[in-house]
Amino acid sequence: MTANRPRRSALYMPAANARAIEKARELPCDVVILDLEDAVAPDAKDVAREQAVEAVRAGGFGRREVVIRVNGLDTPWGLEDLAAAINARPDAILVPKVSSAHDVRAYGAAEAGGVPLWAMVETCASLFALSEIAGAGAGLAALVIGTNDLAKEMRCRLTVERAALAGPLSLAVAGARAHGLVILDGVFNGIDDDAGLARQCDQGAEFGFDGKTLIHPRQIEAANRAFTPAEEEVEWSQAIVAAFDSPENAAKGVIRVEGRMVERLHLAEARRLIAVSDAIARA
Repeated sequence: MTANRPRRSALYMPAANARAIEKARELPCDVVILDLEDAVAPDAKDVAREQAVEAVRAGGFGRREVVIRVNGLDTPWGLEDLAAAINARPDAILVPKVSSAHDVRAYGAAEAGGVPLWAMVETCASLFALSEIAGAGAGLAALVIGTNDLAKEMRCRLTVERAALAGPLSLAVAGARAHGLVILDGVFNGIDDDAGLARQCDQGAEFGFDGKTLIHPRQIEAANRAFTPAEEEVEWSQAIVAAFDSPENAAKGVIRVEGRMVERLHLAEARRLIAVSDAIARA
């Protein structure tokens, strides 16, 4: 799993809905999350599992990353979900309500099966164990914020601006970056609130998220726009790379680029941003 792969838009699709899965193959999202958990009623769990496995094996999602979100191991469906997902071999398996490193390692069968693990950060306890969770290993490659569950547990107001969650969101990004993980922002519930969605996508990009999880196809465009590197950012990154690639700067840690001081630590981020931009252009 490459950190330079675009993950601007990650759309949850209920795996019990075969028509929704088929539609996902044509949508302009970067990630399709086939959901076996919150979006599926208890009496439809078995059907959802079967359809998710069948969809992954059938393929046809093109450049889109395909992830299966399983039910927790503390539910009647969790173990069977995990085993089925590992056998299907999606791009990743997303696990819910992780609150400790122990919770992450409980899904170690995914690592043994060679499938990357993504973990939901959606409990109060997880906020006090972010570094522990992000560094748990077990094939963990990404964190995904579950703002609805987190706000419910905190009993805070989940507004467009998310003032009550500013601290947790920033800490989650820092925790992911400290361990080299991808991190995706939580969903926006206002399906018809285009202005609110745009503001929250921009906020997520400002926080440093790699992309945003979504609940409806009409939200994809806003997320893709907000998390696509701006042309001026790409040009600046290209200038940084070109400057450090110049022979006279080969041994320098700090140089001047277009009248601005640039340190070698900026070089890796410049290359990453260019790589993401190039991957988006090829899509």
